[in-house]
Order: sequence, then structure tokens, then C-alpha cells
Amino acid sequence: MTPPARKYRAFPPIALADRQWPNRTIEQAPIWMSTDLRDGNQALFEPMDRTRKMRMFKMLCEIGFQEIEVAFPSASQTDFDFVRELIEGGHIPDNVTIEVLTQARPHLIERTVESLSGAKRAIVHVYNAISPVFRDVVFNMSKADVIEMAVSSVRQIRELTAAQPQTEWILEYSPELFSSSELPFAKEVVDAVTAEWGATPTRKVIINLPATVEMATPNVYADQIEWMHRNIKRRDAVVLSVHPHNDRGCAVAAAELAVMAGADRIEGCLFGNGERTGNVDIVTLALNLYSQGIDPKLDFSNINEIARTAEACTQLPVHPRHPYAGDLVFTAFSGSHQDAIKKGFSVRQPNDFWEIPYLPIDPEDLGRSYDSIIRVNSQSGKGGIAYLLEQHYGIVMPRRMQVEFSGIVQKKMDQNGGEFSAEDLWELFNLSYTETATAKTRYQTHELHTSGNQQGIDITVAQNGHTHRVSGTGNGPIEATMNALQIPMRIISFEERSVGQGADANAIAIVEMQGEQSGKSVFGAGIHANIVTASIMAVIAAGGRGCVA
Repeated sequence: MTPPARKYRAFPPIALADRQWPNRTIEQAPIWMSTDLRDGNQALFEPMDRTRKMRMFKMLCEIGFQEIEVAFPSASQTDFDFVRELIEGGHIPDNVTIEVLTQARPHLIERTVESLSGAKRAIVHVYNAISPVFRDVVFNMSKADVIEMAVSSVRQIRELTAAQPQTEWILEYSPELFSSSELPFAKEVVDAVTAEWGATPTRKVIINLPATVEMATPNVYADQIEWMHRNIKRRDAVVLSVHPHNDRGCAVAAAELAVMAGADRIEGCLFGNGERTGNVDIVTLALNLYSQGIDPKLDFSNINEIARTAEACTQLPVHPRHPYAGDLVFTAFSGSHQDAIKKGFSVRQPNDFWEIPYLPIDPEDLGRSYDSIIRVNSQSGKGGIAYLLEQHYGIVMPRRMQVEFSGIVQKKMDQNGGEFSAEDLWELFNLSYTETATAKTRYQTHELHTSGNQQGIDITVAQNGHTHRVSGTGNGPIEATMNALQIPMRIISFEERSVGQGADANAIAIVEMQGEQSGKSVFGAGIHANIVTASIMAVIAAGGRGCVA
């Protein structure tokens, strides 16, 4: 890529030589505020109607959000009416505080407070831009003008809300474009706002410091937050909030570092929806905490339903590789990944720490089944194939059989393309290893008897459409079967195990045999309620494959 044709301003690190955030860890969840119904909604090609907004609101409450920004009531009658419906319809749970947004303009503030009449508890969120480019270019205002706009707006809100004492009023103030503003000036504006509101430790103000447009690396934002955290007045009367946007693709990192830097609260949307590249993604943030053993205080134990509801409400798809929530995020197609995952599950004990290769958290914790973890396509290997057969059908193949069967699957995939389901693998397994692999000899019945010091067997088989009864003896039923059918091979390995549980359980026998002349080894499998019968069927299947080979 050629050097930029334009001049772009670089944002250097803040002069914070003794910064503390790099040495801190997040130990508890922040206060979460969902702006899906406001910031997220205004970014939609087709904003949500009343029905979809109500569905989204109820889901946010079920997830556990206790602060939800529901509308910009002065912007449209639709938003105003939705706030009224929430309040008058009794839709707001006792533990949920609704929030509404307004610009710092008198007639908009008046309309906003009017929309909240009768609410039990409400946050009035007011904002005005403070950055140099907005002061000089957009509004042509001095620093003093900007401070006066903020202070007079807070004064108006204080006076209007004082007339409605039945509601518990909370003020939130955002210096818009904070992250591209001068820190000393941002502090001056914030200090003037908290003074005007009369903020105290028992009557806190939410000071929200947005990266309205993400302009720098996450460490710069963390420095800005820590500087404000350490320097603003009345810090014990402030809930320090952040609202990161994702223009550089770093919003999640910026939010996490901001919490380490002193932020108490995060505003964002479920899957990162929002203007341009979006708001910070709260699902990712919350489940990042969960993966570190920290209770996020939000319930994503049914992530599939949450994703589908969000898609229905916003008409935006959740990307299949979205962290934690994507349909393919817990799915491994790679053969080496599948093998490692299978081995991780095989050794894990119930009370162990979760340490499964390639899986940062247990999919079951999000309401996902293990069915989708491993899927088979042309990139898959023996581990994934073996895993699917074991999980769905209880078939545990010997390692050499895994290697052989993966080659059979790969050849089939190269012919057909696409993806193999567990059912497809099961069908191919039967075609390859059980009696259906060859029509030459099929088991029908058998009888065992003693023949001196050996085991005798009489077997009825079908060959080429005709029934035959053959007999043989050996050290056991397997050798007796081989002698009866005159199979010119020797046993290399034999395994048997139960498949399923209870009265309907079957047994599977897997035998590996080697040709006396060719030296080639083949596998056969038999499945039957009786283990001896399964063993005989496995020998017949392997013998048939050996003869064909």
C-alpha cells in the first residue's frame, strides 16, 4: 500500500509516566449499560418498530442488564411513545433503570424529561461535543461556550427533575469526542458538571467518556481514562463510564484496558452494532471475563437464542465466526485441531480446570451442544472423524482403523465435496467395515458347541443369494469361525465394547486381520446385542474385505 495521500494526525501516548493500569487485572464485572435500543437502533438500515424494540428490551432484561438506554425521545415520536409504553405498561422490572439520551439543547431536554414522567427510576443522559474540531469547525464555539452549554443543560435537568420527586433521577453526562479532546479541558468540563449537579457519594453522577470515534491504540485510551480517574474532582461522587467505538477494530481491548485504568461502567451493544464499525461488543467483553473465572453478571447461557433474537430484531446477521456467539466459533474442521480436541476430552476429569485445546470455554456453558464442535470436510483428519462417531454412535476405533477410515472419508470428500455429518460418517463406516461392505458372505445364524478341548461352531451364512451351513473348530468362536469359512488370514487385534446403555445396548466388535499371503491388514466390525454374535459378524466382514482385496 502506498503512503497516505492525506495527512493524518497521530495520537501520541499521554504523558503519564507512573501509569498504573498495565499492572492491574480485572477482578469483577463492570456496570453494564446496553445501548442496543438507542445507539444500536439508530445505526440500523431499518430501525426497529415497536414490537421488535419491546422484544429486544425484554431479552436485555432477561440477560441481566440493569441499565438500558431505551430511546432518544426528543428525536422522534416513535421513540417518545416507546418510553411511554415501557412506563405506562409496567414493562420495566424493579431492578432495571431505563436511560434516555438528549443533546444539550433546552427544548430537547424538556421533551426528554417529559417522556420519563412517572418512571420509578431514570437516567437522563445529556451530551455535547468538546473536541477542538467540533468547537472550531462545527459549532464555532469557545471553550467557555462549551462549558456553559454543558452546565446550563445540567442546571435545566436539575430544575425539571426536581419538579418530579416521585422519580429517582440520575444524571449522566458525556463530553462527546472525549478521546480526541485535550485532557485538561475535558476535566474542566466534567468538574463544572459535577459541581452544578451537586454530586455526592450518595448522589453520584455518571460521567461517560466516549471514544466517539476510535482514533488511537487502546493504550492511549487507557491512559486518558486513568488520567481522568486520578485528576477529576469529586471522584467518589462519580461513576466513571466508557463508551468505546470500534473504528480501529480495537473497542474490546480499549474497554478492557479502560476498566483496568479506573472505569466503573461500560456502554455497548450485544454484538457490537452501532454507527460505522459499531459500539463495543458486550457479549465478547462479558464472556472474556467468564473465560477468566469472573462472573460477568450477565446470563449468556442460551447464546443461540440470544443471537437469533438479536438477528430478528436488528435484521443484521451475527457473523459465523463472531467470538463465542458465531455458529462456527466452536467448530473445528482442521484435522490437527480435531485430533487435539478429541484427546483433550478423553483425558479431562469432571472437576478439572477447563483446558481443552482450541476451546477457550466450555460450549455447554453457552447452551451449545458438543455436536457442532467437530465437523468433517476436506480439511478434516482422523481425530475429528473418530470424535463424531464416538459422540454420536459410541464407536471407538483403534488408532490404525482411524487412520484407514480417514483416508476413506477423504477420498469420498474429494469426490463429492461439501461437508460430512455424523450420519454420513456412520453410513460410510457401515459400508466400509460391517457386512454391508461385501455381498459375498452375510451372517444369518450360528450355534456353538464343545468339540473335545476346543470350541465348535455351526454357522449359517448367505453367499451369492444361497444359504450355506458350515462348521469349524478352534480355540474360541472367532478362530472357529475363521476355520469354518476357510478365511486365509490371522488375527492381529480384537476389541469389543458396549454401544449405548440399558436394555437397548448393543455390542460392537472390531477385528483387525492380516492376509497370510498378501500381508495386508484389514478391519471388520460387527454390531449386535450379543457380543459373540458381534464378534462373528466382525470376522465375516473382515474376511470379506480381505478376500476382495
